[in-house]
Amino acid sequence: MVRAAAAIVPLAVCVALTVTASACDGGGSKSSTAHYGDCEVTGHRGEFHLSPRTAGELTVKTTLPAPGWWNGDTPASVKSGYEFCMAANIAYRSGLDRVKVENAPFPEVVSGRTSDFDLALAQITITPERSKVAEFSPPYLDSTLGVLIRDGEKIDENNLRDVRIGVAEGTTGQKFVMNRLKPTKPVTSYANDPAMVTALEKGKIDAVVHDTTILLAYPQKREGKVRIVGQYRTDQGYGALYPKGSPNKDELDRIIRQLIDDGTLAKLSVVYLGTAFGQDPNKIPYFTVKSGS
Repeated sequence: MVRAAAAIVPLAVCVALTVTASACDGGGSKSSTAHYGDCEVTGHRGEFHLSPRTAGELTVKTTLPAPGWWNGDTPASVKSGYEFCMAANIAYRSGLDRVKVENAPFPEVVSGRTSDFDLALAQITITPERSKVAEFSPPYLDSTLGVLIRDGEKIDENNLRDVRIGVAEGTTGQKFVMNRLKPTKPVTSYANDPAMVTALEKGKIDAVVHDTTILLAYPQKREGKVRIVGQYRTDQGYGALYPKGSPNKDELDRIIRQLIDDGTLAKLSVVYLGTAFGQDPNKIPYFTVKSGS
């Protein structure tokens, strides 16, 4: 994921919520009675064994808001979403009764400066730099960088580098814009996505370059005021982030591979991301970095 900014918006205060399973089966088989928010959990309860920071619960860090991924603006309001339900399935298959959600600024999540969580799920792109300060799971979703503009504007791959671009603080999108596009006008970075999109709507910037899977929610949320005109391939993917040296890395990796292999994550993508996107990301044109950029 990509989040960059000139510290325009104050950093969010870390808050936490514990989502409790109302009932769980004790036999380790697929359960129809266990509930983690509004998520359906599948697989075998307690098949895997973690050593969580807090007994009986999985502590997960993320950055809100993230429509489709975490449906709710605060930990207390999140009950569904791709990554929330991914965490719910991890907790269930590990025999844990609760998911504790903690909201924190994205740069803090990927900095390696904190270790008070079991894993972070925040549309985090796996990069060599981040891998120096944290551990990563196998990639669970491909990531591309989308270009969001105001509806009616004529911005494409040929003139993007000559307009005012907004990026999210501390993200791979920020790095891509500065190192690959090499824009001719100042780039503005933002500490959260809504502030960045609002700046676009108000004409303070002309385009946003950010994760396609995040930007796709905005055209329908903002009632056609903005639209995605293209995306750049990055050959990268999203991964769960663990604190450096996490004793749970191998077991969490096994769970996530199982969620991929048994189709659980593909189903979550259809249910939650498809609804949030409102369009097929595969039909968005692919841009190339033009010579001179």
